[in-house]
Amino acid sequence: MGNRSGVLELAVLGLLHEAPMHGYELRKRVNAQFGWGRVLSFGSLYPCLKVMLRNGLITADPGTPESGRRPKIVYTITADGKDHFAHAMHDAGPSAWEDDTFGVRFSFFGRTDPATRLRILEGRRARMEERLANFRAAMSRTAERVDTYTLELQRHGLESAEREVRWLNELIDGERRQHSSQHPPPPDQGDSR
Repeated sequence: MGNRSGVLELAVLGLLHEAPMHGYELRKRVNAQFGWGRVLSFGSLYPCLKVMLRNGLITADPGTPESGRRPKIVYTITADGKDHFAHAMHDAGPSAWEDDTFGVRFSFFGRTDPATRLRILEGRRARMEERLANFRAAMSRTAERVDTYTLELQRHGLESAEREVRWLNELIDGERRQHSSQHPPPPDQGDSR
């Protein structure tokens, strides 16, 4: 799921899980929800939809024609598409916390079980802590040899990574609190000698 088309497929399946949509509406929702405004074009979306149709993950039905226009094709998720989406959302491997995938996965966390959410959040935090260490190392090695703008860019990257680690820590703490409130430890039975 780490490649761009796999991420787009996951995003489309997640959105179609909510309601059937036509291509223009799907593109608009993907751009709005995932911030791909300049990147996702119909040239990316429609080939993805065709592959999903071929694989039986979605269906395409002609909609109702609008005043002299040809009907818009409405895409609907199939039972196989729902199964594929559920399986993909359960995957908590390294691709789930990569930059390209994490935002899409996170936006559908409501359909992800708590243990998987926690594994993904912890994996993302580890990835961001690694990135943070790399930023710090790079800044200490290059601080004297780079111009002001490069240094500012490095500082911006460092601050962004620090902010994301703090956010992830809060999310992880919240997930753990929620889990412990739903599964309290058994009462202490005391010593029964």
